Amino acid sequence: MSADLVWQIVKNNNAFLVKKNGVQFSSEPGNLKNLNSFKYSGIANNKSITIGATEKGVSVSVSKAANKNLKATTVELKKGARPSAVAVKNILKAYRPDLSKDAAARVSAILKSKKPVKAIKKREQKGARKVRA
Repeated sequence: MSADLVWQIVKNNNAFLVKKNGVQFSSEPGNLKNLNSFKYSGIANNKSITIGATEKGVSVSVSKAANKNLKATTVELKKGARPSAVAVKNILKAYRPDLSKDAAARVSAILKSKKPVKAIKKREQKGARKVRA
């Protein structure tokens, strides 16, 4: 089936559709921005990209365009945010160049969420406000 026909069938009714406050989101695998649109749809498009978190970094899966039922090619990126973003852009350069910016943003957001939160030092009181033991 063509991608346009599949999109017309699933755009208003599928298991991954999430509607909140008048906005339609999608939780389907292969949807980079989690928006219910043809451009980002992992169901309707023949070429879909799935980016997910792993223990040591980020995994990027690229589905086969000819047969979506076959296993996708997966690459695990273990370096920092910038090298990983460049690697994703290079992977998508020939595959789906329209999604390279969104994929790089997704990779950097995942890596940012994996960083531990720094503890904020509490300022020591000075002068008359200082509590003395």
